[in-house]
Amino acid sequence: MPRILLIAARNLSRLWRRSLLTGGLVAIGVVAVLLFVAAAGSFRAMMIGQITDTFLGHLQVHRRGYVAAIETLPLHLNMTARQAEAVERAAREVPEITAIAPRVKFSAMFSNFTETTNIRVNGIEPDRESAVAPGLPGRFVAGEPAGLLARGEILVPELLARGLQVGVGDSVVLIATNRDGSVNGRTLRVRGIIAGVTGPGGRDGYIHIEDARAILRSPEAEVSEFVLRARDLAAIPRAVAGMQAALAAAGGGAAAAPGAPPRAPFEVHGWDSLSPFANIASLIEAMTFAIRVLLVSIVLVAVMNVMVMAVYERIREIGTIAAMGTPPRRILALFLTEGVLLGAAGVAAGLLLSLLAVAALNRWPITFDFGQQSGLVLQPALPGREILLVSAIVLAVAVLASLQPAWKAARLDPMAALRHV
Repeated sequence: MPRILLIAARNLSRLWRRSLLTGGLVAIGVVAVLLFVAAAGSFRAMMIGQITDTFLGHLQVHRRGYVAAIETLPLHLNMTARQAEAVERAAREVPEITAIAPRVKFSAMFSNFTETTNIRVNGIEPDRESAVAPGLPGRFVAGEPAGLLARGEILVPELLARGLQVGVGDSVVLIATNRDGSVNGRTLRVRGIIAGVTGPGGRDGYIHIEDARAILRSPEAEVSEFVLRARDLAAIPRAVAGMQAALAAAGGGAAAAPGAPPRAPFEVHGWDSLSPFANIASLIEAMTFAIRVLLVSIVLVAVMNVMVMAVYERIREIGTIAAMGTPPRRILALFLTEGVLLGAAGVAAGLLLSLLAVAALNRWPITFDFGQQSGLVLQPALPGREILLVSAIVLAVAVLASLQPAWKAARLDPMAALRHV
């Protein structure tokens, strides 16, 4: 094998310009794929982080039917205190879950004593909310983010605060209709102004969960939804499946059909089923696949072209070594090795250039705006599995591209090859 490698390398060096051009073309393909994967992966992770870390969380649990009617924030589909306890117990049984926080959500009228508008309100427990949405303090554009808020305080979305000219320290009134149709209100002090987010939650305000229950006159500690955080993004599917299994085991629901086992009165949703921006994430994955297909095409055409020309130009040489007793399998291995060396050289150069480019992008970062968020920094990274995948694709395609020319060379008749002009 070392001797074949040496001979193959010598053969490639004889036509070094063609070999250099082919290797360079493969390297360009590798760089294009890896840079796109690094940048797209960074953008995708940043987009998901902006959505999940600042508002949505990694996954949510609702009472069955709540999400279907979520635009109206139906109070009659809130969880009872007993159901809320069941959800919290289930979350403790799922190892992928690291934090859980309750919310009470409702629509209300927001007034600065002069003008009035609509607002979506989230009643939260500040400490627990910070654990499931660690990016929420970063949304403050005015006010003190430490501790988020206390009872009697409200966080107002920036668009609403600007429209009603409300500032930190001002007094405002929330007025809401509770489940039985009665109206109740409460005066609150503005603790902070928060920037909007892209997608759901961009116009939501926050108050303490006890203030929310007091405004709604809840007879018990009801919960509209639980927001949960997984260990990382990769653990979300397992966390969703774990919560579904734990809640199903808890039971307490009505039978789906006569004779069927009861189903839990809860629904578990990952962030991707709650946000339309999951479609963008899927589109990025589809584009990454398309880029890989392009890489395959580049390597296939480039290497096959070189190997076909190598066989055509070296017919008499092949006939000579075959006449000297070189077995067909050795000739086959020689040409396959030349194709693999071309692919390997292109991969090595492409990886080196890609790593240098990624390092440069992190040293001199690119900033951009996404939705209502500005000044976001692109921080591309090359996962080891992606490097291995691209390298394997290139080498496999290089072998595939060399196979037909190598097979043709191995099957040449020595006498006919020697007479070739």
